[in-house]
Amino acid sequence: MRFTKMHGLGNDYLYVFGEVPEDIKELSTRLSDRHFGAGSDGMIYISPSKIADFKMRIFNADGSEAKMCGNGIRCVGKYLYDKGYTDKKTLRIETLSGIKLLQLHVRSGKVRTVTVDMGYSEAGNDMKLTIDDEKITCTPVSVGNPHAVIFVKDIDEAPLTTLGPRLEHHEAFPGGVNVEFIQVLSEDRLRMRVWERGSGVTMACGTGACASVAAAVKKGYCKSQSPITVLLDGGPLEITVSDDDSVTMNGPAEFVYEGNAE
Repeated sequence: MRFTKMHGLGNDYLYVFGEVPEDIKELSTRLSDRHFGAGSDGMIYISPSKIADFKMRIFNADGSEAKMCGNGIRCVGKYLYDKGYTDKKTLRIETLSGIKLLQLHVRSGKVRTVTVDMGYSEAGNDMKLTIDDEKITCTPVSVGNPHAVIFVKDIDEAPLTTLGPRLEHHEAFPGGVNVEFIQVLSEDRLRMRVWERGSGVTMACGTGACASVAAAVKKGYCKSQSPITVLLDGGPLEITVSDDDSVTMNGPAEFVYEGNAE
């Protein structure tokens, strides 16, 4: 099996063009291991679609399947164009959270950045939860997958590796949840760290950045209709939440290397 390792702001996956194999859970777990495998946050399979230009399926490092990945879908656009599967600069990609529209920004024959129409965000009212006798407040947001956004005063003091996994599996989120910790720097800049459902700490999460801006807009920290820069461990993403709660994301996608797996 030939794969391509790619990343969006350090959120890295192994990309394969073809149909998903039956042993995908074992395969994704084995190849994602950073000591005994290729090392990644998971695997993404790309294949033809009957309802869009192409289809993507996302498998986390623990073998579970994700509905959507914002960094991953940008890499899918670059993969398809740069490898010659398409010459279109506007692509419709089928995902488990619906069809997403990609606008590829090409320079010198290669895709450099991708703008994604992420669909609609749904930011709910704050939830007050108790975890190990500790009371926390989070904002639940859906952008095709579930997120719990927590605003903190100092991102460096955020309990990413302690509260993150406990909240991921909290009974309030039966299917698990992605957890974002956010420090508001200004009305157009957020600093974010993330504990991703099924993968743990990652350098970046595109849907998490979208969810975080949606929560910040709902709570009045940021304005709708204005581009908001979200600073992740792997770099910045630009997110805009419109008045109708639709979300667009713009950011880079990069190749790392090609490999073969038995």
